[in-house]
Amino acid sequence: MTRSKTSSLSQTEQNLQEIDKDFATAGLVRHRRGTPGGIAAKLRSGRKNASAKEELAGAAPATVGFPNGVELLQVPGWVENKALKKWLWHGFSTRRTGVSRAYCAEDGPGDLNLGFTAADRREDVKQNRRLLAEAVTGKEQTPIIAVRQFHSNLVVVADRRDVKRATPRKADGVISAVPGLLVAIQTADCIPVLVADRKQRVVAAFHAGWRGTVKRIVELGVGRMRVEFGSRPADLVAAIGPGAAQCCYAVGEELLSEFESQFSYARELFREVFDSDPVRTRYPMLFMTQRAPGHSPIGPQLHLDLIEANRRQLLDAGVKASAISTTGGCTNCHTDLFFSHRASRGHAGRMMSVIGVRP
Repeated sequence: MTRSKTSSLSQTEQNLQEIDKDFATAGLVRHRRGTPGGIAAKLRSGRKNASAKEELAGAAPATVGFPNGVELLQVPGWVENKALKKWLWHGFSTRRTGVSRAYCAEDGPGDLNLGFTAADRREDVKQNRRLLAEAVTGKEQTPIIAVRQFHSNLVVVADRRDVKRATPRKADGVISAVPGLLVAIQTADCIPVLVADRKQRVVAAFHAGWRGTVKRIVELGVGRMRVEFGSRPADLVAAIGPGAAQCCYAVGEELLSEFESQFSYARELFREVFDSDPVRTRYPMLFMTQRAPGHSPIGPQLHLDLIEANRRQLLDAGVKASAISTTGGCTNCHTDLFFSHRASRGHAGRMMSVIGVRP
C-alpha cells in the first residue's frame, strides 16, 4: 500500500516536471496553488498571520470637556505634570462642539470644523478657531499659527510675524518658542504629532500622513529643534494624536516598497487585515459562486500602522520611549468624534492639534 502511494507521487512529480518544461519552452511559469506570491510572500515570511479588522480596532478615547462646549483630547501625563502644566498648552481637537453646519446632519449639533474648506463658511471656521483657542488657553484671542500643508517634510519656525501674515506659509511642521501663541497642524486621518522641550520651552507640531512619514518629517523636525534651539532629545516629550489607525488604513502594495526604501523595520509596520463587508454578511446569496464552499472570501488587504511608524521615528530621533504618549482614537472608526476624509469619501472638515508656550 505504501509502495503504491510512493510510486503514484513519484509519477505525479515526473508529470509536473514535464509540464514545467513545456511551460518554460513557452516562456511561462506554472502557478503553484497555495504558494503566496508578490506582496503576500514578502509579508508572511517571518510575520504574524492576517488579522480581522475588529481585532485591531480600539475603543474611542475619553475627551475633556470645556465650559464653552469644546471637547478635546489631552495627554494625561502632561496635564498631571505640574512642571509641564505651568508653561505648556496643548490639545487635539475633535469634531465636537462648534458652529459649522457643512458636515453635520440638519438636526444635529454644530461641528468644530477648523479648516477653511470649500464647503464651510469662513466666518464659522474663524469662530470655531476662537472656541478652540479659548478652550486650550482660556482666551479666544490667543493667535493660532497654522500652515498650508502639502504632504512634505518641510518644517518652519514661527514667530510673531506669522500672526499678521495674510497667507500661511507652506509647510507640514511648525516650531516655536514664542510665548502666548499656539502652533497648529490640521488632520482628518493623517497623524498629528506634538513635541515639547521641557528645558528650552520649545514646542512643535507635525503633520504626518504616509507621504510625510516616508519623508521622515518627525525625525527631521526633531533635528530642526536641535539645530535652531539646542533641544536635546533626552529633554523632549512627544504625543501622537488620533488618526486612521491600522484597523482602517488600507493601502496599496506599492507603499511597502516606499517604506522599505527608507526603513529597515518597514515590514513590521504592515499587516494583512480581513475587512468585514456588511453587505456580504447580510446578503450572502448575492455573492454565491462555484467555488467551495460556495462563497467567495474577502481576501486580506494590506494595512499600514502610521502611529507606530511615527513612534519609531521619535525613537530614532533620540526621544525616550517613556516620553512618548499616544491618545488613541481611530478617525475612520469613530466618525461621531472625529472628521475622517476616508470614511466620508472626501467630504470632511478638519481637526487641529495645537501646542504652545504660556506667556
